[in-house]
Amino acid sequence: MYTEAQTLEIKKLTEQLLRSTESMNAAAAIESLRKVLRFHEYRYYVMSDPLVSDHEYDQLYKSLERFEQENPQLITKDSPTQRVGSSLNDGFETVQHLVPMLSLENSYNADDLIDWDRKAKEITGLETVEYCIEPKFDGASISLIYENDALVRAATRGDGVEGEDITNNIKQIRSIPLSAPFSEYGIQQIEIRGEVIMSKKSFAKYNDWLTEQGSSALANPRNAASGSLRMKDPKEVARRGLEAFLYHVSYYVNRESQDASSRTRDLRLTTHDSSLQMLWECGFRSPQKEKLVVKGIEEVIKHVHDFEEMRDTLPYEIDGMVVKVNDFALQDKMGMTTHHPRWAIAFKFKARQATTKLRAVEFQVGRTGAVTPVAKLDPVFIGGVTVSSISVHNEEYIKEKDLKIGDSVLIERAGDVIPQIVKSLPELRDGTETDILFPTHCPVCNSKLFKEETEAVWRCINIECEAQVVERIIHFVSKDAMDIKSFGEANVRKFYELKLLKDIPGVYRLQFDSIGILEGFGKKSIDNLQAAIEASKQQPLHRLIYALGIRFVGETTAKTLANAIENLFDLQEKTEEALQQLEDVGVKVAQSVFQFFHNQQNIDMLNELKELGLQFKNEKRETIAAGGLAGQTFLFTGTLAKLKRSEAETMAEEQGGKIVSGVSAKLNYLVVGDDAGSKLEKAKKINTIKIITEDEFLQLVKQ
Repeated sequence: MYTEAQTLEIKKLTEQLLRSTESMNAAAAIESLRKVLRFHEYRYYVMSDPLVSDHEYDQLYKSLERFEQENPQLITKDSPTQRVGSSLNDGFETVQHLVPMLSLENSYNADDLIDWDRKAKEITGLETVEYCIEPKFDGASISLIYENDALVRAATRGDGVEGEDITNNIKQIRSIPLSAPFSEYGIQQIEIRGEVIMSKKSFAKYNDWLTEQGSSALANPRNAASGSLRMKDPKEVARRGLEAFLYHVSYYVNRESQDASSRTRDLRLTTHDSSLQMLWECGFRSPQKEKLVVKGIEEVIKHVHDFEEMRDTLPYEIDGMVVKVNDFALQDKMGMTTHHPRWAIAFKFKARQATTKLRAVEFQVGRTGAVTPVAKLDPVFIGGVTVSSISVHNEEYIKEKDLKIGDSVLIERAGDVIPQIVKSLPELRDGTETDILFPTHCPVCNSKLFKEETEAVWRCINIECEAQVVERIIHFVSKDAMDIKSFGEANVRKFYELKLLKDIPGVYRLQFDSIGILEGFGKKSIDNLQAAIEASKQQPLHRLIYALGIRFVGETTAKTLANAIENLFDLQEKTEEALQQLEDVGVKVAQSVFQFFHNQQNIDMLNELKELGLQFKNEKRETIAAGGLAGQTFLFTGTLAKLKRSEAETMAEEQGGKIVSGVSAKLNYLVVGDDAGSKLEKAKKINTIKIITEDEFLQLVKQ
């Protein structure tokens, strides 16, 4: 979704916004904050690979909230403050939660808790409020539905309204009962929330097994748990030894009432504490032993600080404590915002930190020539993993942190995930430290480095630089590009080192006889590789454009460019001004595309690829231009019965239709499947959107 250049740009913007937003006008600050928050939501929820700590994200979020509160006329429906978050992907069927899974408001100090307690007392009218405190488990959120005592569905948190159906995987977790005696409590249907975790012991054991298999160890228990839930093979999920804590009853229907409108709490469940007791008695691992009920915020503050001191003695990772108003009636009275319940707050523990020595800095060259410094440290165990390398981003970052070779440095796993250097400790210097000298020439090919005035990144602009060549080939054969199966990064590097591959056209000139003598390459694997390479020649034009690795050109932009031409070389004839007329093509993209197609080395490479038989014509363009859906926009929501969503999108595109990412006045058709959620409700409010079923869509395509 985001290119390397876009990622670097947003990382830089994030750092600027974390430093200060005071000098920015409201409109500019709001736009920038929304941009970086959407990016970091994508990295956290979809990629499971966050680039900032939870604390830093919360800082950005609170800054946006503040600007929007001061400038309500600038609030838009698609602002991150107006929704819950997003973590849906195409790997699993999407289902709707019975009740939205909201986020929690975060606090980091006693003052935050005192202020939250003040608001709670104002709303409830009480002088002292009773609270229930429980650990904030560091895993992956889940929602379970039981009907007539049987587990019928399990889902990820997703975007808070819809999640991914992971029922088969959840059944592999032995601490989650497949049936529970809710009927003894008069409950017919119930939705409960919890967290899937991997204990420290299971995490270490599984990483040992991975190492024995010759695979890379996992980064941390949280990512291990989150990634496990989306695995295709339930047996592999079972292997990981996952556990689950269930800690919240979000909804239930009493057995004696068959009326869907009469969904009230059982009188025995009047408090959060009593609901945890019920879950425990029904066989769930609820935080019954870990929780504490207290009166007044002073007791809360004492307990959360005491618990922070003992966090390392626990068999699992936690990153804070959750404080909830205990009485359900008071919870209902306090209500919730669109983002979080007012009756609960998360107290986040301090990020894990440690000191170590910075021994060296290595400079790595990426696909676009970006030179990234990587600090090499004395290995230090922190937050469950051993850290020995940390990216220090760019030259400006090194200067800002005042880093020197030989420094003692304070590092932390921000949000318990991404290691970063907090600061150097100059008071510990003994005079042997040396400055970090950023290279003036490429560490791989020795070409002079170049830095644009608007960027913080130094680049090698020699497109024949070996490091870039290898990275470009890796990108070219990757799944989202030419999708050459069996031709992964390891094989690219191996073939390049053995001089069997030197550039992108070389992919189609591989000498399979030479590969056949290599260890691990039998006849079947070579036949598969050869077939995949040959099949890639028929990939559509937009994939080839994306595979070329043109800076700033992602998959969506590649489709835009492909739809605007009949032949790849048509882009050579387009001016920067003409390119900017295309949808979502700005100045930077236009400049990059123009420069690529006016570089003779690139043109020579394209001529080679054409001679080798790759698809340079946009064969679908004529069909698209004449298609009955030309100019119409489509969005699919819910579960389709006859088609995969990707198949339906392709059918629309083949008839000239365009797929959009969200509901807006620009949308023409919303195609609705089973369990359609928030998109449907939004679409109903816009009169110009036509809401149709899957069958109606198929009929539309036929016509």
